[in-house]
Amino acid sequence: MAKIVAKPFDYAFAKEKTALVVIDMQRDFVEPGGFGASLGNDVSLLTAIVPTVKRLLDGCRAGGVLVVHTRECHKPDLSDCPPAKRNRGNPSLRIGDPGPMGRILIAGEPGAGIVPDLAPLPGEVVLDKPGKGAFYATPLQEILAKHGITHLLFAGVTTEVCVQTTMREANDRGYECLLVEDATESYFPAFKAAALDMIRAQGAIVGWTAPTASVIAALET
Repeated sequence: MAKIVAKPFDYAFAKEKTALVVIDMQRDFVEPGGFGASLGNDVSLLTAIVPTVKRLLDGCRAGGVLVVHTRECHKPDLSDCPPAKRNRGNPSLRIGDPGPMGRILIAGEPGAGIVPDLAPLPGEVVLDKPGKGAFYATPLQEILAKHGITHLLFAGVTTEVCVQTTMREANDRGYECLLVEDATESYFPAFKAAALDMIRAQGAIVGWTAPTASVIAALET
């Protein structure tokens, strides 16, 4: 078993039973002109982690870790987007509306795609999810079981919404989870800090956290 220097204590894992799940590193969330910006958010906070996520991806690929990418998006007819989700808040653009990168959060549109620097490699798992959690209405559980996965590393955005939701779903399913601290981000720094504290509280009640450098160091041993 390899060990990652982590909080609240070291995280032990077997590389062949571990997957990296990169949550929603999509143009609509990360780039100017997308859905995140339409909500009034400073997307530069999310853009800043792209190089770090790339280092993490490269390290996991080199270490033989299964890689899973998720994209939050909906069918063109919005049949999988509840009105309560589409109508909430007061954004300048709503899900399905035409935007600078195509229709907002619609599968197949440019904005719903993963940012080019983090593009999936051939053979890597790419899941479209209609909800915040990656297990809801997707085959993620079946894919992980097929590969014998017991441990999950998490990166992506946003920390307190889709990332934390998926970690909690995974925790309930018995996976040992670690969130890579500098490979995740929020539009609200205080929300990220609170999410990290909640995840690792009470002896890793949801999971562990560690920086990218610690993860890569463990993968290289």
